Amino acid sequence: MRLYFFGVICFASLLLTAQEKYPSDAFRSPMEIPLVLAGTFGELRSNHFHSGIDIKTQGRQGLPIIAIADGTVARIKVSHWGYGKALYIAHPNGYTSVYAHLRKFSPEIEAYIKKLQYKKQSYEVEAFPDFGELKVAKGSTIAYSGNTGGSSGPHLHFEIRNSVTEKPTNPLLYGYDVRDATNPSLIGLFAYPLSNEAVVNQSAKKIQLNYTKQPDGSFLTDTVKAIGVIGFGFNGFDRQDMAANKNGVYAVKQVVNGKVYSEYDFETFSFRETRYINTLIDYAHFGKFRQRIQKCFKEPYNRLGIYKNLHNNGKITVKEGLSYSVEIQISDVEGNITKLVIPVEGVRETAKIKKDDKTTNDFVLADKPNNFDLGAAKVYFPANTFYQDFYIELEKGTDTISIHNNSVAAHRNFTISFDVSKYTYDQRKQLFIARLNDKKMPIHSRTFKRDGSFTTRTRSFGTYTLAKDSVAPKIKAKNFKEKQWLSNYSYLSLEISDDLSGISTYNATLNGEWILMEYEPKTKTIIYNFDDNILNQTQCDLKVVVSDNVGNSTTFKSTFFRK
Repeated sequence: MRLYFFGVICFASLLLTAQEKYPSDAFRSPMEIPLVLAGTFGELRSNHFHSGIDIKTQGRQGLPIIAIADGTVARIKVSHWGYGKALYIAHPNGYTSVYAHLRKFSPEIEAYIKKLQYKKQSYEVEAFPDFGELKVAKGSTIAYSGNTGGSSGPHLHFEIRNSVTEKPTNPLLYGYDVRDATNPSLIGLFAYPLSNEAVVNQSAKKIQLNYTKQPDGSFLTDTVKAIGVIGFGFNGFDRQDMAANKNGVYAVKQVVNGKVYSEYDFETFSFRETRYINTLIDYAHFGKFRQRIQKCFKEPYNRLGIYKNLHNNGKITVKEGLSYSVEIQISDVEGNITKLVIPVEGVRETAKIKKDDKTTNDFVLADKPNNFDLGAAKVYFPANTFYQDFYIELEKGTDTISIHNNSVAAHRNFTISFDVSKYTYDQRKQLFIARLNDKKMPIHSRTFKRDGSFTTRTRSFGTYTLAKDSVAPKIKAKNFKEKQWLSNYSYLSLEISDDLSGISTYNATLNGEWILMEYEPKTKTIIYNFDDNILNQTQCDLKVVVSDNVGNSTTFKSTFFRK
């Protein structure tokens, strides 16, 4: 149940209320080492909010991961990307804890999931054990830390979710001790003219504001001269003690002449709305500069439920001759606050910096389906693919098309269909739809092939073309040689790679029996652990088959010996 706070209240009171909603003594730490964070809850990520905290593992893998309370394993998922190896534990008090990017599970859980992997003959599996089938005790080791999935370095991704709603909640509200005595940092401040007649400092479009640090640690901007409806946005981060990582802030409050105009925090959010992060930030600015400006005002198409208070959606109507004092408070979960004061004077000035009124031949209505014929391909945008109407930049071509730029976010997938009727059946087998990266290199886009048409579904703008992949994947042994004795080895390791469309499938057998190969795409490595104990012969014949995304295939064979 969301709490709404009216009037001006200090952040300390808000934090206390939030913390009182969650048990502070029910859960222990998920690790035996001090909690040092590489990422915070609600942190702004690409197209989503971070749904947990990232705990540093001292740059190591294999550290014990501990059950934070008694419970039962509710879900186990193993995937090449995303959370990698992940474990979900349901607790009697109505919460579910999540542990991700694991290297391996505890022996009992490892045996359970490996049995399923062998049954399905697949590394990627997902299981939902019966309630009570895999019980865990508070303080017991349930897994070991790793770097699997989409992780960019060894760490534990840790979440606490509501078991009923499945909404993630901020783990730091449950009494965990993470040292943080530092105020959030402010990088930049921006003002937005929002109405047709609005002008800020003689600019009719977004403008960056200057500010200086005051003796009390707060920040003060130069006097802003404005007229019409305006809004503010900032770029900033929070940093915990003992770590240099630039993490996300917890709460933002905007007060105008003593009245709260906007207030939101990252106590919790819904996975269903997480992609609306692209309405909280200035997405066009992010696309151009890779910096996320958080808006202190709410756009009409913003459906986020993180707001605690809103007056006029955080927008400020500045009238000529009147003065306004705007204060923005940026807080972390420990109650450290950075304050920014913006004096605003209602002054009517002529805009010397005009709005960008760029138009094209094509216009997208956000609430309607839109079709465009670009010669080589057709593009279909379902209704509500975008947040607002806009002029779209499209380039036709005989083999290559271009769809707008990275200044606009797509909320839903749209469809690109290439006509391939001019190619023979054999030629089509090696073709795929590719998006060209900044270096004009083709990146495989999942391609659905039917008759004379290739189709892909994507949320990414850019340049698309048909690419050809005629080269099969490569397979190379990493830690063994042909006819080698491997009695003292604990695992087999091979490198698999593909130069264009990418690895699609891989399969391995020993003496004709399927074996589990764990694939780590980041290192292009597949590994078989001998502790699977399926070998009963001295001579072992290994066969590995790897295919890419257009069906090119390579077979690797080798013989080794083992007692």
